[in-house]
Amino acid sequence: MTDTPRMSLPLLSPSQAQKHVTMNEALARIDALTHLTLASIDVATPPAVPVEGDMYSVPQGAVNAWAGQAGMLAIAVNGGWVFVPPRRGWRAMVLDRGLPAIHSGADWRIGALTLGASGAGLSVAIVEFDQPVAGGATVTTAPVIPPRATVFGITGRVVEAIVGGATSWSLGVAGDPGRFGTGLGTGLNSWVNGPAAPIVYWDATPLVLTAAGGGFSGGRVRFAVHYTELFLPDPV
Repeated sequence: MTDTPRMSLPLLSPSQAQKHVTMNEALARIDALTHLTLASIDVATPPAVPVEGDMYSVPQGAVNAWAGQAGMLAIAVNGGWVFVPPRRGWRAMVLDRGLPAIHSGADWRIGALTLGASGAGLSVAIVEFDQPVAGGATVTTAPVIPPRATVFGITGRVVEAIVGGATSWSLGVAGDPGRFGTGLGTGLNSWVNGPAAPIVYWDATPLVLTAAGGGFSGGRVRFAVHYTELFLPDPV
């Protein structure tokens, strides 16, 4: 055996020359895999100048130094890359998604909190987006709540002051315009923190901003939709 079974750490051989090289690589892998954080699971082209210790999950179709390494963890070590296979049940924080993940044995389940023997599970998720506010008494976003999501609330912050005469505004969905907040501020850095009783949205659903005391003619709000989803059992 040349590597350890769980973390693929290189082992020293009897009478091995330059033992420090093997030992230093093992320490670099431990350093990366402890409190595991992934810069991304989607990037297919290795960074030209990798940051020492950064780690990526290599996707299908990766190129250059990552070609042929799909599914492996790529750790930046000494200006190059060391590849380690992940194991079922490993947990990581995926930095460019802002979410935790669990490895299923085949892929990373973004947001997963649980992972059953059949692959079923529960995940948490967040959708963040900037919404321009202009033109009339209401603004309807794109369908930002995915189908079959259980929504726990919406948060947001005004990143460009809302203008046009509205003295306040409400946030909700069609048929329930104040579900996530009413009397919301229009000034820069005003915010909405709208927890609500959990509700399932069976279809993709937009948010609706409704002006009070006037209309909208400009501004921008940065929103985050907080929800959970269910994973099906794996196909048989």
